[in-house]
Amino acid sequence: QIGRRVAIYGGGNTAMDAARTAKRLGADEALIIYRRDREHMPAHDFEADEALSEGIKIHWLRTIRDLDSTSVTVEKMDIKDGKPVPTGVFETLEADSVILALGQATETEFLQGIEGIQFENDGTVVVDQQMMTGHAGIFAGGDMLPGENRSSTIAIGHGKKAAKYINAYLTKQAFAKGEKHPTAGYRKLHMWYETEAPQKEQDKLAPIEAIRSFDEIIGGLDEKEARFEAQRCLSCGNCFECDGCFGACPEDAIIKLGKGNRYKFNYDACTGCAVCFEQCPCHAIEMISEPVNATTDVK
Repeated sequence: QIGRRVAIYGGGNTAMDAARTAKRLGADEALIIYRRDREHMPAHDFEADEALSEGIKIHWLRTIRDLDSTSVTVEKMDIKDGKPVPTGVFETLEADSVILALGQATETEFLQGIEGIQFENDGTVVVDQQMMTGHAGIFAGGDMLPGENRSSTIAIGHGKKAAKYINAYLTKQAFAKGEKHPTAGYRKLHMWYETEAPQKEQDKLAPIEAIRSFDEIIGGLDEKEARFEAQRCLSCGNCFECDGCFGACPEDAIIKLGKGNRYKFNYDACTGCAVCFEQCPCHAIEMISEPVNATTDVK
């Protein structure tokens, strides 16, 4: 029951999504009210472009001052030093319903009464290096933590880290992060072969078709294409068993250990010619001083 005309207050990606969803739910007109101009809009440009292409109207430099059952009173704004300032000029817009799509806050009130937990001014929670709050056994991550970059990928990463620290806490052990492999930039890659990777022309619904349903607008990869793309990944810095080193070694110093187990180097047979290093496409092999042990595994 959103009505014929829907107003959305906000200028982020959520506002664009809400307006486009309103159109798909039957609204004849969806208009976005935003207090800044497009240059200072937090939404991605492509989100705004797609919304406009679907007939969404955006009232820039407007802020809501009053609401009643059928209309919205907005005040025109001006931008000074990058900030919106009121002008004292008002307009009335008709709207059957208003969706508030501005601001993002974390609900931490349920933690307020717990001893030891500290909060930042924005309501987020303070944690230590193990992602544990000031109260033993209570951990936090994602949007609960302070920071500007509050995304789903950050939250998923925090969940993975917190799980390891929680497991260590419950088993009364210490969890230590393993040392990461150094990043292998593109300058370190030795591409001795080329891959055919034509760019897929994406299927895209026309706006007049897109607003009729919630079907995917920009088509992705099908299963066959996704598998092909995944097989091309070199996992830079990590051996993916391409057998390049095994086939290139003139001294048979590289021993295959079976699928998934990579290789072993026989340094008694190795002459240090560096052929294996020079052809390794993902820089999984480093040339170092001769080790004390006669053999070692590729890591």
